[in-house]
Amino acid sequence: MEADIAIHANAPAIETDSLVSLPASRVALWIFLAGEIMIFGGLVACFMLYRIAAGGWTDEASHVDWQVGTINTVVLLTSSLTMILALAAVRRNDQQAVKRFLAVTVALGIAFLGVKAFEYHGHIVEGFTPSKGMFWSFYYTMTGLHALHVTGGIVVNSILLIMAIKGTLWARGETRLEIAGLYWHFVDVVWILLFPLLYLSLEAK
Repeated sequence: MEADIAIHANAPAIETDSLVSLPASRVALWIFLAGEIMIFGGLVACFMLYRIAAGGWTDEASHVDWQVGTINTVVLLTSSLTMILALAAVRRNDQQAVKRFLAVTVALGIAFLGVKAFEYHGHIVEGFTPSKGMFWSFYYTMTGLHALHVTGGIVVNSILLIMAIKGTLWARGETRLEIAGLYWHFVDVVWILLFPLLYLSLEAK
């Protein structure tokens, strides 16, 4: 026993300073995104199973306009680029560029929702409501849930833009934009998955 105590006493101390400490906000975001991945992943899996069982939903999918979906894809991908540019600007302390790129990101997010509302209106006028069939139930559920997440991102980015204009963003500006950017990129990735699933693979049949 005494020998063991002596060995432990002579053992080198663990340097706790070398341990990496992650910001709580980043950990919380990753936990949140993990839950969101399970939600969207479950919806996509159910969609694929029902699609196989229903034989592809060719007739229903023929009413989905892939050109409108392509426009929205370009809009959302461009907004992801402007979010990256906003983060790069805050790192080099270019406050005017941060405001400009955040404003463009918010505007593109609103444009995405506008195009989606236009698309919804056209479908509803033609009688393609969620109760029309299983395909349309999945279509409105998945794109509607995604649109809700886009709305949340617009709210967050708008708050950051207001803080930048008022001058209260800069104390923790890089961390705040990094967290907001991770969420916004997640929204983009989800749409990149939904776009070919709903607009391209079915339309091509």
